Amino acid sequence: MELSEARRRIDEHAGLNAFISISPDEGAGTVVAVKDLVDVAGMVTTAGGIILPREPAERDAAVIEAIRRHGCLIVGKTNLHEFAFGVTSANPHYGPVRNPHDPSRVAGGSSGGSAVAVATGMCDWAIGSDTGGSIRIPGSLCGVVGFKPLLGSIDTTGVVPLSWSLDTLGPMAPDVATVATAFSVMSGEAVSVERVERPRIGVPRGWVAGLDEPTAAAWRLVSGGWPEVEFVERNRPFAAGLTILLVEAATYHRRWITECPEKYGSDVLGQLRRGLAVLGVDFAEAMRERARLTAEVTHNMEDIDALLLPATAIVAPPIETSHEMREPLTRFTRPFNTTGQPVVVLPVPVRGLPVGMQVVGKTNEGTLRAAMWLEREWQNLTP
Repeated sequence: MELSEARRRIDEHAGLNAFISISPDEGAGTVVAVKDLVDVAGMVTTAGGIILPREPAERDAAVIEAIRRHGCLIVGKTNLHEFAFGVTSANPHYGPVRNPHDPSRVAGGSSGGSAVAVATGMCDWAIGSDTGGSIRIPGSLCGVVGFKPLLGSIDTTGVVPLSWSLDTLGPMAPDVATVATAFSVMSGEAVSVERVERPRIGVPRGWVAGLDEPTAAAWRLVSGGWPEVEFVERNRPFAAGLTILLVEAATYHRRWITECPEKYGSDVLGQLRRGLAVLGVDFAEAMRERARLTAEVTHNMEDIDALLLPATAIVAPPIETSHEMREPLTRFTRPFNTTGQPVVVLPVPVRGLPVGMQVVGKTNEGTLRAAMWLEREWQNLTP
């Protein structure tokens, strides 16, 4: 893609509020959109808020240095849920990121702008971050592929944190092959999605319930024939991960919550104050539970290559009701931030609003290869 074409599409779809700022980059190369909590030299990093200094970053974040070494160009910084602490990208400062399939609905968050940039062809691929589902939720709601790599795979130096022990950077793109290439560029880890074979896939027993009808129909389309397998009870990693996120986010924002609470949107301020109220003993127990879960999940995954389950329980909700939808949007994503597993979100070929499925694996390459096999198989499905 040419930078000029990417910028033309950004202007054409300005009403979707996908970008906060546009880069001065020029030249030829792969065009990448960057979530605006990642430092890009010469550009202001807002993290979707209005508290951080307005001075441009002096140097690129580590991940930007990595992709520039591969000839990538930055087209701009994408809009997001304020400080990445939400699942809608209904940003009070830079406008709500609107779903390209229905602009009255949310794009999902917190990497909503990155998902929209990919879905509308504003870039070749985009960088998002994922702490509780922030790549996978907008990927599902906007109908693009996203990848949350194994925790720690990509350097987060120069990235505004939400929860430093859970934060993960990852790519978003139109297809698995592009996501795999982008991941290698971002991480330096070589992966291959060539000559893939049928993976051993299981559905976690007792996890998939409470879906809205469009999501349920998509699930029926792709889940038939895959066996149920024993896996940890869903609420355990969900609850532990939420406790850790709340405390670490409140720790980072503690001074600003006191000095300038009026500069936060009401939903984010409420979540940050909730984090301040968590007891130290509950945080310590959540960290112990996380260690136990990691060991149990390793055992649960011994005889399979990947799990398959929905990314969200609902399709994109209307913007005006989206504040009520945190749990059904994070129900299936948050547990895998706690376990640290790599996850691909993969669109199902359905009519109407997009629906995405999660492919949850053990290694980055194995997860991407399983997703590639499913992507090819699903091309023949008839909704």
